[in-house]
Amino acid sequence: MRGKLVLALCAGLALALGLGGNAVAQEEAPHPPHQGWPFYGVFGTYDQAALQRGYQVYKEVCSACHLVKHLYFRDLTELGYSEDQVKGMAAQVQVQDGPNDEGQMFQRSGRPSDPLPRPFPNDQAARAANNGALPPDLSLIVKAREGGADYVYAILTGFKDPPKDFKMTEGTYYNEYFAGHQIKMPPPLTDGQVKFADNAPDKVADEARDVVSFLTWAAEPNLDQRHRMGFKVMLFLIIATGVFYAAKRKIWSRIEH
Repeated sequence: MRGKLVLALCAGLALALGLGGNAVAQEEAPHPPHQGWPFYGVFGTYDQAALQRGYQVYKEVCSACHLVKHLYFRDLTELGYSEDQVKGMAAQVQVQDGPNDEGQMFQRSGRPSDPLPRPFPNDQAARAANNGALPPDLSLIVKAREGGADYVYAILTGFKDPPKDFKMTEGTYYNEYFAGHQIKMPPPLTDGQVKFADNAPDKVADEARDVVSFLTWAAEPNLDQRHRMGFKVMLFLIIATGVFYAAKRKIWSRIEH
């Protein structure tokens, strides 16, 4: 009798785990497809035009909720902007400074040494403005998420109408690539939302691709230098191997075998 009870309990547990596994599988998001980014691979490099367009998307759209706290205006020279252009960008922002000689804080025009502006003064204000959700810092978002640039791109382009039998929680939006498919962030991009100075395509997929390129650079700004250094090291090792092999043959050629 006890043996039958144990078997019944095991069967029930197995059934429960199986059903639980199916429920989790239904909530799991599909793996984001690879986009073939130009900065991937040993010889990958950033496209400066795409980085500048991506910064424009961040500035005009994403910066309303998200910050990139590790970036300063002076860093934008690495995107191909001149120092005068960066000074002009910084000067458009009002920064709190001080205290002055009277002990008062004051507002001044931004400088290249200032960080990019924060959308909210603190996390509490950010949550209050976003229905309790805290918009993440985007400085390292590409590195912090499994799938990297592909995942961030998939999230930006994965908004769609939910299936008919899918129950949505109030205040959330259906996203094909978000775990659980319910995300509090509304679709941030729309076709033609950002008009690029170089007249590049401005569909949602184009805007998403450019801003992901910018965020990848924000997370790893030294990628180009690292790849160039890696290439030089590989070239040195190849030459050194040839020299050592020639020296070995010359030395051993004098010895009778």
